[in-house]
This record gives sequence, C-alpha cells and structure tokens, in this order.
Amino acid sequence: MKHPLAVAAALMTLILVLTVSVSVVYLNGGTNSTIGSSPTPSPIASLSNSASPYTSPTPFEVQHYTYTIANTYPHDPTAFTEGLVYDAGYLYESTGSYPEGVISTLRRVDLTSGNVVAQVSLPSQYFGEGIAIVNDTIVQLTWQSHLCFVYNKTSLALIGNFSYPTDGWGLTYNGTQLIMSDGSNNLYFLNPATFQRVGEIQVHEGTVPITQINELEYLNGSIYANIFESRQIVIINPETGQVTGRIDLSGLQGSSGTDPNFVLNGIGYDTSGNRLFVTGKDWPDLYEIKLVPAAT
Repeated sequence: MKHPLAVAAALMTLILVLTVSVSVVYLNGGTNSTIGSSPTPSPIASLSNSASPYTSPTPFEVQHYTYTIANTYPHDPTAFTEGLVYDAGYLYESTGSYPEGVISTLRRVDLTSGNVVAQVSLPSQYFGEGIAIVNDTIVQLTWQSHLCFVYNKTSLALIGNFSYPTDGWGLTYNGTQLIMSDGSNNLYFLNPATFQRVGEIQVHEGTVPITQINELEYLNGSIYANIFESRQIVIINPETGQVTGRIDLSGLQGSSGTDPNFVLNGIGYDTSGNRLFVTGKDWPDLYEIKLVPAAT
C-alpha cells in the first residue's frame, strides 16, 4: 500500500502537468487595408501543421432556407449562363462558350419577355464568365484566359481590359470593390479602377472550407454564391468568410436536357423592388423566388 502523503503528492503533480499542458489557440485576423474610407476584409491566416486553417472560438449558426416561386420568366435555353446582374429594368447576362462551337456573349435582356435587346460576342478563344456593373461600365471575366473586359453599360462597346493571375468564375460589386471567385474557397477583393487585389477571404462553414464557389451577388451586406454542380446557394459574411446561410433550391425546374453541365448558375437582385432572380445554364426559365426559413 502506498503512503497517503505520497499519493497526495502524486495527485498534485498530475494536476500541475495537466494544467500546463492544456492550451486554447485562437486565430486572429490581420489589419484591414482600405480604399478611401471603406475597410477591406483582411486575409485569414493559415495555421501551420494544422488540419484546418480555421478556428471557431465562438459558436456559429447557419440559417437554412427553402423558397417559393413568385414569378417565372422565359430564359434563352441556349444561354450557358455564367454571370447575371439586374439593373434598371434589364438583366445583363454573360454566357459561356459551351458546347463546342458556341460563342460567348454579353447581353442585355428584357426581363418579362426574355428577349435579347443588345448583345456583343467575344472572340472565339474567350469563355465568358462572371459580370458586375460598376457605375456606367460592365466588367466581364473570362474563364482561363486571365483577362477581363470592360464595356460601356449603355452601348456595350468595349472600352478596356485587365489581367489577373487566376481562373475567372464569379464577380460582383459591393459599391467600393469588386469581389471575384476562382472556383476555390478564396474570394478576392479588387480595386475596380485597376483590378489590383486589395484583400482576400477564405470561405468556410465552421471549420470546413467551401470550394467550387461560382457566380456571385452582393446583397444587403452579404455575398450570395452558387456552389458549382449543386442546387445550393451559400450566404457569406464578407468580413470573415463564414457561411451564415444556405438556400436549398432542390426541386427548381432546370434544363429539360440531360447534360450534367446544365446546372444552376446565375443570381440577380432588384434592389428597388426587393426581387431575387435565379436561373441556370441553358435553362428555359428564370425564376423570381422568395426565401423561406427552413424549419429547424
């Protein structure tokens, strides 16, 4: 039998070891950079030798939504939608060059009829991707050419271009900066006058990175993003990259074809009318939807 004093001493030693061995690591963001007076979300640093670059020192909650259809509008079933913006009564749409032989376009579309009222075609080597309206211009990404085009919004005349180092997928504008996706879990904040990167966030749901981020829309202080090859739109906090909401669009009628490339893609928002529009690649319809919080 061990002596009681020896047992007590051993217990005290064990408690001391456990106390100094346990630690909690918190991930702190860096200093925000600015353009003018508006803060730019700072990059989230990576932890070396860690399974995930994200920590959640406080609980987070993801709000789930379903939807109801408020209106259905015709959509060109040959429009391989890669970018969508609503502005002053019209939809502006960027289409990709799929299938082979199809030419990418930038077009102005009448919402009610679905008719294309103005259009420009890209040279055949470019695959059109996300678009954003910045004041009186439209900026259009291309997929793997590392080049974006800038157009006059009224005439759709080409007035300039910028280069960038990544793929081009989705694009939106928050009133100060462009926000761009490249198919990874990164979102890049860009100076719209120079296309230079001024900030970056990594999108995650809790500690899980969210990749395949595609078409974007900035809406009421959050970023709405299609997730490629899914019927999901995620809602992202633009300062932290945290996913705060998910919209499940399962059951929404898409293309009548069987091609797996004809996926949900395209988010537009009418600010004055508070109308949210969604469509997909080669879908015959465009939908105005209302979000409905899902039962928990």
